[in-house]
Amino acid sequence: MTEIVANFDEPWKEAIGGYFDYFLDYFFPEVYQLVNWQKKPVSLEQELQKITADSEDTKRAVDKLFKVWLKDESEIWVLVHIEVQSQSQKDFAQRMYIYNYRAFDLYRKPVISLAILGDESQTWRPDNYSYQLGGCQVNLSFPTVKLLDYESKWQELETEKNPFAIMIMAHLKTKATVSNLSEREQWKWIFLRSLYEKGYAKKDIVKFLKFVDLMMTLPKQLQQSLKLKVKQYEEEKKMPLVSNFEKEAKQEGRKEGRKEGRKEGLKEGIEKEINLIIRLLNKKIGYLSSELELKIRNLPLQILENLGEDLLDFNNRDDLLSWLDNYS
Repeated sequence: MTEIVANFDEPWKEAIGGYFDYFLDYFFPEVYQLVNWQKKPVSLEQELQKITADSEDTKRAVDKLFKVWLKDESEIWVLVHIEVQSQSQKDFAQRMYIYNYRAFDLYRKPVISLAILGDESQTWRPDNYSYQLGGCQVNLSFPTVKLLDYESKWQELETEKNPFAIMIMAHLKTKATVSNLSEREQWKWIFLRSLYEKGYAKKDIVKFLKFVDLMMTLPKQLQQSLKLKVKQYEEEKKMPLVSNFEKEAKQEGRKEGRKEGRKEGLKEGIEKEINLIIRLLNKKIGYLSSELELKIRNLPLQILENLGEDLLDFNNRDDLLSWLDNYS
């Protein structure tokens, strides 16, 4: 069977862009604790282009750049610079430094540079760039996560509710199955099924189906076999989804979207608000059961808005249950 080129960067970028809070919470909890999550992070795509526009090295590419706010409600904000690398590079630490000072030069704000290393070398672990000359010294240290380190924590990954655990497993098994695509198809099915079984919201399942599908590329025959497994599983569990594999359904959705654009736009806005409230509750009092999450999703809009304000005072699950009883 011929080798299929895997896609690492795109799914990581999209997953981080769509689930930035989960990403920080899982990989960099110290940074997560600094952020005021009541204020939505801002993705700085245009600013990112300015940082890299005049680069002579065409390989230079910062994956994601966000503006966030601190918990103290001050006007000071933090730029978080993230790199997801799948191949070791000699100039990586230097590039981290260059992007860091360019971001600071443009905005004069503190910059946190974070690195995810997805290569296959156990010894390549850049976390610092420095030089000194004539009494002048420059140094940048940055937190680094090595995905290979999670191979020894596989059981923890399997039980972890944070969806980035599945991203790690998909990444590692994609690397490990370069020459065995049949095995890759088997692992891909395990990960996709896990998305259903861990009780994520329908919208989140669809998105992470896409991320895993993008990364764990398969030849047409194996992909078709996997699609049939997903379809059969959805029918058995009576939980149909417009999955990433159903291209025909996507095309129909686009046609309907043209007719119902305004109506769907309103629904999407409400859905985003609900998802934000659920994420905040997951962080505040622990992950919600599927039954409890469904109850929240069925609340009237006005009550949802009240919940978004009151949840800041919750300390545990009992506080949420008591609050829901008062509004039922």
